[in-house]
Amino acid sequence: MKSTFEPEYCRSSELKAFDDSKAGVKGLVDAGITKIPRMFHQPPHALHNISYAPKNSVSRSSFPIIDLQGVENSSVSRKEIIEKVRNASESWGFFQVVNHGIPIHVLEEMKNGVHRFHEQDTDLKKRYYTRDSTKKVRFNSNIYLYRSPAANRRDTSGFQIAHHPPEPEEIPAACSSPAANWRDTMAIQMAPHPPEPEEILETCRDIVMEYSKEIMKLGNLVFELFSEALGLKPNHLKEMDCDKGLLVLSHYYPPCPEPELTIGTSKHADNDFLTLLLQDHIGGLQVLHQNHWIDVPPMPGAIVVNIGDLLQLVSNDKFKSSEHRVLANREREARVSVACFFTTALLSVSRRYGPITELLSEKNPPKYRETTVQEFAEHHNAKGLDGTSTLLHFKL
Repeated sequence: MKSTFEPEYCRSSELKAFDDSKAGVKGLVDAGITKIPRMFHQPPHALHNISYAPKNSVSRSSFPIIDLQGVENSSVSRKEIIEKVRNASESWGFFQVVNHGIPIHVLEEMKNGVHRFHEQDTDLKKRYYTRDSTKKVRFNSNIYLYRSPAANRRDTSGFQIAHHPPEPEEIPAACSSPAANWRDTMAIQMAPHPPEPEEILETCRDIVMEYSKEIMKLGNLVFELFSEALGLKPNHLKEMDCDKGLLVLSHYYPPCPEPELTIGTSKHADNDFLTLLLQDHIGGLQVLHQNHWIDVPPMPGAIVVNIGDLLQLVSNDKFKSSEHRVLANREREARVSVACFFTTALLSVSRRYGPITELLSEKNPPKYRETTVQEFAEHHNAKGLDGTSTLLHFKL
């Protein structure tokens, strides 16, 4: 495969034209393209180990699936569930939950709402297109569209020092930005200060508000289970305000005419405490487990739970934040997912987070320095999805 990252190639004009269209990846598909623009071409090393028919030894039945039936009214069931949560959190950092309390019709309508938003007339969507993260409701394609490795440098300790990403017109003529992902996103900050209902487009307003309430309840329960799995009282993580903020990202992955050249979401770990993900039947989500990419199997009615970097930090590496990715969509229909991030990154919160004192000892000293959620997120955002762990910057 010929590399698309020759030094004389600059993507700035292509990036800017794409961004200025405000039509996203779906706009390209609607235009009938048969070749994807060069800005989406991934370097060979990012594609060499992709398989759409995994042959590894980990099967659907061995991916962690936890039944929450009886978690609220049976001490025996709760104890068994906590043990399963502990095992999955330590070894995978990912698992799926069923019988979680969110009605099936709510899950289905949420997915339908994502389709309605992204598949409506482009002129209506354009009103929400922005890269201003202070907006509570925003639509764009590729949050890290303008991130460049050149925007980061390393100090003598090997840590990355974050710099604000350049504006489109400031990108140098020989830039080498990471390839764009084949995905559009609607983002809504739903807690602790949700937008006014009229700020959310009518095509998905009611279901976004209903789904967010349901996911907050599930998130509260999962934080209780995490706390108990760490040997703490049930409310410990909630008293740390880990559940205070909720950002809802509704992703839309259109069919890709050349899926062998690009990816839906690049390899990364989430920079929050907890992510609860609703995925549809198409699949494509993979988690890196024991150096193998494993499919997270679509399962009707299930919610995917994955631990974020901040929970790994406060648990002092007891729980694992795993890298994951989404393959480019090679089906004829669009793939959708709804990722709910529990984080206060967009709020001015001064609280500092470090390894939980109760988990530390002489044999288990703190492995990370204290930080604020905002500082952590700023470093993560400055470097973009470059394949490196945000946690490295905060290691002691």
